[in-house]
Amino acid sequence: MRRQTGFTLIELLIVISIILIIAVMAIPNLLRARVAANEASAVSSCRLINTAEVTYSAFYQAGYSSTLAQLGPPPSGPATAAAADLLDATLASGRKSGYVFSYTPSGLTAGTYNAYSLQASPAVPNSTGIRYFYTDPSGVIRLNVGGPAGPSSSPVH
Repeated sequence: MRRQTGFTLIELLIVISIILIIAVMAIPNLLRARVAANEASAVSSCRLINTAEVTYSAFYQAGYSSTLAQLGPPPSGPATAAAADLLDATLASGRKSGYVFSYTPSGLTAGTYNAYSLQASPAVPNSTGIRYFYTDPSGVIRLNVGGPAGPSSSPVH
């Protein structure tokens, strides 16, 4: 009689069951970590946009930019007021790390904007992010859970 080596069907099913149980426990933690990373990136991007706006205003003496794209890299050649090269192309497009950035200039006086507001919203709410963010020339980043943040929302600590 020949003795066969290898795993039985029962042993394979037990191993697969154990792997599935571990996966079920690990996936929610992985998703929460991704959401937290996206939210941290959104706050960092808001800070970066505030810094870019202050730099743009000081360097070009033209108030704040009219669009996020205006703060992005030029198609070729040196930076200009139309393409200041203060943000990377991804952020200047208004989308980064699961968030959508909506920039609105305001306070148009003598052809220059003296204010702006920036909203950062999850691209897919409750999937790419849970919190919404807002900032303006004050530099304070504000947040809200469940809907768009505004100037009266709680500041990020």
